[in-house]
Amino acid sequence: MSLSLIGFMIILVIVVLLISGKVTPIVAMVLPPIIGALLAGFAFAEIGVFFEEGIASVISIAIMFIFAILFFGIMQDVGLFDPMINKMVALTKGNVITVCIVTVIIAAVAQLDGSGASTFLITIPALLPLYNRLKMNPYLLLLLIAGSAGMINMLPWAGPLGRTASVLGMDVTELWQPLIPIQIIGMVIMLLLAVFLGVREKRRIERMYGGSLEVAAAVELAYEEDEESDTEQEAKKNSLARPKLLWINALIALAVIGVLMTGIIPAGLAFMIGVSIALPINYPNVKEQMARIREHAPNALTMASIILAAGLFLGILDGTGMLTAIANDIVGVLPGTIAPYLHLIVGFLGVPFDLLLSTDAYYFALLPVVEQIAAGFGVDSTSTAYAMVIGNIVGKFVSPLAPAVWLALGLSGLEMGRHIRYSLFWLWGISLVLIGIAVLIGIIGV
Repeated sequence: MSLSLIGFMIILVIVVLLISGKVTPIVAMVLPPIIGALLAGFAFAEIGVFFEEGIASVISIAIMFIFAILFFGIMQDVGLFDPMINKMVALTKGNVITVCIVTVIIAAVAQLDGSGASTFLITIPALLPLYNRLKMNPYLLLLLIAGSAGMINMLPWAGPLGRTASVLGMDVTELWQPLIPIQIIGMVIMLLLAVFLGVREKRRIERMYGGSLEVAAAVELAYEEDEESDTEQEAKKNSLARPKLLWINALIALAVIGVLMTGIIPAGLAFMIGVSIALPINYPNVKEQMARIREHAPNALTMASIILAAGLFLGILDGTGMLTAIANDIVGVLPGTIAPYLHLIVGFLGVPFDLLLSTDAYYFALLPVVEQIAAGFGVDSTSTAYAMVIGNIVGKFVSPLAPAVWLALGLSGLEMGRHIRYSLFWLWGISLVLIGIAVLIGIIGV
């Protein structure tokens, strides 16, 4: 059997296993590559070498994930973002357009920890009652959260960029820095979309309910009564909160993010230092410190273990020569006019791909193949990566294969089909606009 055929079979099996949801990504990315390498005639000793080479290429990213998740978990525990979110909710005062704008901002703040699940846990309980009280469409809430969180999800400690860096063997911070302008532009687009959809929603409410002024007045009165005591009540309920250390924690978070943006030290080291400073400042007791680590360790280790399993998969595909063989065979079949633009074509279809492929399948199975093919036509690896990341990432939270989306639907009592119908058009459109901007400013080469 040819190397390319075995490589195709490995990728196909991994994608099917990931889509089926019957095994964890770790199982899907460990067993099929090993079996495929054995079928190709490689010995266990050689597979061991491929493993070591693959792990070496992703270990820094795995370390970054562990300490990034711990760091932002601690920041959530101490209540760093709570006053900002509470104040923004209170400031809406029942204005539909303002509510839409605030939704985008709150979702962006909540997504700073890189976890979609925590974003929905923070935003939906805080904002859904407001949407219901104003007679606003709850699917608009999901759309705005999904788009905003998708933009912030380009951060280096979020999953997609870490996966991409693993595939390319690059430093994740170095990969992220050119994307900062796209994130800023994307957030501006989301705010403009929030204004547009807010105006449209306000007209719909006025048309159906004869105006929202009475509802707005009721909401304003309710928030005036609660505004002063909100932060204090939440702090009392949450024994982990440290409201007196708010500014110290804010400085720590800003310092860590600033170091990441400058790239003067590896991202993993920056988060490791951040955790080491934040823990004793907020929780002087050793038992409390260990409790915080144990609380967030499952999420941290889950993501890191997936990255390490992907290191084995990528190490085998690269070390055996399967990836090169696949790319060469596909290049021989593709029309010469299409192949040089394959990275753009896949990027344009990134959001629809989210409906068919899990995040792991998209970045660990599809990206390596597209990158190899495009490289054969002189397309830089980073251009391929940026096209696929920008084209796909905005649609993550509209995918039925993203567990966080089902959490969001459960919290809001909404349906997946209607969420896709309501949000897909806008999110796909945003991704296409961002790809076009990335091409114009030179982030994506053609």
